[in-house]
Amino acid sequence: MRIASQRHLFELPGDLTWLNCSYMSPQPLSVSAAGREALTRKASPWQVRPEDFFTDSEALRQLFARLVEADGEGVALVPSVSYGMAVAAANVPVREGQRLLVLAEEFPSNVYPWRELAGRSGGQVRTVPRPPDGNWTRALLAEMDERTALVAVPHCHWTDGGLVNLEPVGARAREVGAALLVDGTQSVGALPLSVARVQPDFLVTAGYKWLMGPFSQGYLYVAPRWRDGRPLEHNWLLRGGSEDFARLVDYRDDFQPGARRFDVGERSNLILVPMALAALRQVLAWGIADIQDTLGVLTRRVAQGAQALGLEVTPEAQRAGHLVGLKRPGGYAPSVLATLAARQIFVSVRGDRLRVSPHLYNTEADVDRLLEALGTLG
Repeated sequence: MRIASQRHLFELPGDLTWLNCSYMSPQPLSVSAAGREALTRKASPWQVRPEDFFTDSEALRQLFARLVEADGEGVALVPSVSYGMAVAAANVPVREGQRLLVLAEEFPSNVYPWRELAGRSGGQVRTVPRPPDGNWTRALLAEMDERTALVAVPHCHWTDGGLVNLEPVGARAREVGAALLVDGTQSVGALPLSVARVQPDFLVTAGYKWLMGPFSQGYLYVAPRWRDGRPLEHNWLLRGGSEDFARLVDYRDDFQPGARRFDVGERSNLILVPMALAALRQVLAWGIADIQDTLGVLTRRVAQGAQALGLEVTPEAQRAGHLVGLKRPGGYAPSVLATLAARQIFVSVRGDRLRVSPHLYNTEADVDRLLEALGTLG
């Protein structure tokens, strides 16, 4: 079901066209209000009770679990995608000669950890070339075999929205004995993803893009078989009995249950967590399937208009509905973003593509404004 314009829930200047959610979302007004209230409370520490170190972070854990159809016990609160990747790299075993698969032109945070892991284990990072027909799933499945130790892929490619069908990829990973890590940064919150169906070993996502939240609040899902693994750090909150502040000097070897051992230190951030709670509540209220349907109408309009201008677009059947990359024969001038910004139109250049990523604050008029501007580029 299409959702009517939600621009009234954001503080956006009337003459600004922000088609750049993949870069960073504007905060909903409710998220900003939660942040202001949290700042006020932090200024009065006598209002902060010991239970506040647990209540909101546990609520946030459960909300993210609802978002991706997972169990809350499997969710860890992390500050970044790279932190979540590091957790996986510290726990997934790789033998000499085994392969770690990534996609061509992948985001660096989903490449560098595997290069480091391959270097210390004797493994090999194998890059799946960009398929001419845009079918990443088929290209990826063709590379997966018994030599594969890890498949580290996005749900959709960050440069142009090219889709990876995670269910068959997950099934094949289990078949060959490989771990599956999914970077959901450019999909979770805008494209339905079910942990129950995909069964990834790890799913990590930033919270400041499609999840509408603050910077430095991210999420990591860890499958049951890894929940007894090695955390990156050893802070007081991770240990059993940490709720009892009077007994913290009774040092314990046991951890909090589930994936909590992988939480970042100070995960109870008294400012970011309330903001993230407000953000996830808003995303859940909209409904991810309806968000995808609504944004699909806009990106389809972008794609059709761009093709009429002679630009190349990944076929609709092979890309997500909330994100589209426009490739121009001969490339774009280095000044293209500045030229568009001068007209208060904001998109991104990623690789050789102009990346357009609308959200519910955009309308067809925003799309037409972009297309009109693209038509004047020399």
